Amino acid sequence: MFLDEAKIELKAGDGGCGCMAFRREKFVPRGGPSGGDGGRGGHVHLESTLRHNTLIQFRYNRIFHAKRGEHGLGSKCHGKDAEDLVIQVPVGTVVYDDASGELVHDFTLPNERVLMCQGGRGGRGNAQFATSVNRAPRRFEYGFPGEERNLRLELKLLADVGLVGFPNVGKSTLISRISSARPKIGDYPFTTLEPNLGVVELEDFRSYVVADMPGLIEGAHLGHGLGLQFLRHIERTKVLVHLVDLSDLHGRDPVADFGTVNSELRQFNPAILAKPTLLVGSKLDAMDNAERLSKLRSLASQHGLQFHAISAATGAGIQDLKYKIAGMLVGATGLDGAGVVEEREPRIEDRGGEPKVEDRG
Repeated sequence: MFLDEAKIELKAGDGGCGCMAFRREKFVPRGGPSGGDGGRGGHVHLESTLRHNTLIQFRYNRIFHAKRGEHGLGSKCHGKDAEDLVIQVPVGTVVYDDASGELVHDFTLPNERVLMCQGGRGGRGNAQFATSVNRAPRRFEYGFPGEERNLRLELKLLADVGLVGFPNVGKSTLISRISSARPKIGDYPFTTLEPNLGVVELEDFRSYVVADMPGLIEGAHLGHGLGLQFLRHIERTKVLVHLVDLSDLHGRDPVADFGTVNSELRQFNPAILAKPTLLVGSKLDAMDNAERLSKLRSLASQHGLQFHAISAATGAGIQDLKYKIAGMLVGATGLDGAGVVEEREPRIEDRGGEPKVEDRG
């Protein structure tokens, strides 16, 4: 099951309470107050990982509470700080504050750890309140509460190439021919119900990731079909491969199909159409009218797009397509080779400082 949206509730640990105690031991004159401070409550962090590729772990477990700090003890013993709670999310997860809708963090690299909720500070014991005029204080502090937060998680797949087009144009068949992915393939609309990822490996040891998106139809940006649910996964891709059916099996006009899908992408996010796009005519083996191919080639020329015709069933044009996509990725990223990602140190963000001190003694 593919799950790309989730809501979670986070609660950092409360601080431990301070202790009120007096040292009264034999041979220890004027022992005085000896109450220790409470320990800090556990922080809550989110950390990106490559071990997960969906948010399905949050389907039934949505509430996460860190442990509270231990209370202070006599003899000025400090309570133990609670362990931090680290919640792993897939790379590509975008975190929003559920109440305000504010973007909290976008996990684009593995092993990024970000503080989401800060644990409460431990309360002070009575030893901290001793002064020259108050040598036996009976005052202490309770532990301070940890932060609480409701978050909304959205997963946007990190793929180099996105396959888009009408249902049943051959996207799943294509990704099964150029990679080891084995998506469900059928001759009925909306066979693909969730994005499929495949890694394409070339003979020169280059590789890139291709995402097969569920078919788009007219009105997808309004929620028709499955488009709205998965359109956001296209936003992260560097190159779009737009597949158009050249056969007469469905009785659709390939030029009209191209315009419809582009219109839906534009209304969802105009920046998507600014990506380098390769127009691919599929099902070349089932084409009965050569005029459909010439019209599509002319359309690509009018829009300044590269054009390529393939047949996933016979394998015609598949090998050339793999290298053409790789070349477009080099131009899109400005790197010498496809699938190369610039490495940088993981970011650690810290929100706020110590909680405001409040006397509850």
